[in-house]
Amino acid sequence: MDVSVESLYREHRPWLTGWLRARLGHCSDRAADFAQDTFVRILQSGACVADVTQPRSYLATIARGLMIDHFRRHDIEQAYLAELALVPPALQPSLEERAILLETLLTIDRLLADLGPKVRQAFLLAQVEGLDQATIAAQLGVSVSSVKKYMQQAVVQCLKCL
Repeated sequence: MDVSVESLYREHRPWLTGWLRARLGHCSDRAADFAQDTFVRILQSGACVADVTQPRSYLATIARGLMIDHFRRHDIEQAYLAELALVPPALQPSLEERAILLETLLTIDRLLADLGPKVRQAFLLAQVEGLDQATIAAQLGVSVSSVKKYMQQAVVQCLKCL
């Protein structure tokens, strides 16, 4: 382990765990898991922590991102399972298909999260609701040319993911 990461861990892990515990309803186990995941993320990134001037802010930012990702994934999974419960048992996908579908949903969510709010909304209105650009423009209160730009941005983002 890099010495600077080791010292960061020793000096700030207890603080980070407490910070997380306060945000997670005093759940010690979950806080410890997120704290550990924070340091794993730092190690995996290969970041130079020797240059970090505010270690607690640095750690809190990483931990917050991990929590957001975790709870977003949980929400998507719960919504997927709720919809899946409506499907007759004979038509239910296999466990492998469920895992693939869930990962696909999570990938789509990450793709959409990288889009601006209006771009995301325009893309969803077109792709999910099947609305034309004029209707989308009216709903968003923007011009049709803005909707065209939004759709181009969304398509470029989709292509980047491919």
